[in-house]
Amino acid sequence: MVAYLARIWRLRYFWTSLVRNDLRNRYRRSVLGIGWSLLHPILMTAVLCAVFCPLFHSDYRQFAPFLLAGLAFWNFLVSTASQGCHCFFQGESYIRQQAAPLAIYPLRTVLGTAIHGLAALAVVLTFTWCIHGFGNVPALVSLIPTLGLMFLLGWAVAMCCGLTNVIFQDTQHLIEVLFQILFYLTPIMYPAKLLAERRTAWLLLYNPLAAFLDLVRVPILDGQLPPWSAYGTALAVVAVLLSVATFALTRLERRLIFHL
Repeated sequence: MVAYLARIWRLRYFWTSLVRNDLRNRYRRSVLGIGWSLLHPILMTAVLCAVFCPLFHSDYRQFAPFLLAGLAFWNFLVSTASQGCHCFFQGESYIRQQAAPLAIYPLRTVLGTAIHGLAALAVVLTFTWCIHGFGNVPALVSLIPTLGLMFLLGWAVAMCCGLTNVIFQDTQHLIEVLFQILFYLTPIMYPAKLLAERRTAWLLLYNPLAAFLDLVRVPILDGQLPPWSAYGTALAVVAVLLSVATFALTRLERRLIFHL
């Protein structure tokens, strides 16, 4: 594993150039550039606030940053999974020419989506500071390990989705349906305490994504360090997904080219 990661690092100029080309091609001749990727969560936040604030009897100043932080994480995860389905097809020409580690191609995907995720997180921080001030700055240190866990989560998800989609190409459509269902089962647009009040707290207990939302929201919105239980759950989820992705890649790497 160490030797494999070292090979990936030696090829860093290759995969970083792929990420730059992806961003350049995506926003070529665009006026707003990366700003287009921020319009979606901002507009979604505005619409959902107009609908759910009266429904939940919530203050706009509290609900808007809560929702925007959830959408920042969710859009990163969904974009990573959907684009990860195509990562090996997108890199097919390189795979046929060069015997490079195949983990480079999902890494290319997650780096691109991570740039957009960081931009969305910057919007969340700016919005929160404008409303509530800078009292959360000391707690923002906890975002450093959180971002690391999110990056590893995205890399594992992109790898799993990419490998599965090469073998079974309906995966990309199943992913869209699965995440649409998960969106409503995850406390993104509603507070988690509502589930406990309605005796549906088990949705949080068995939903591993809720821990990542706590890791993002608690330091930004509450100005406090996230609970250790959230770190433990997130670390366990990342470890399991990375183990599955590594096992699948080990089994399929040598013959994946025959499925492309």
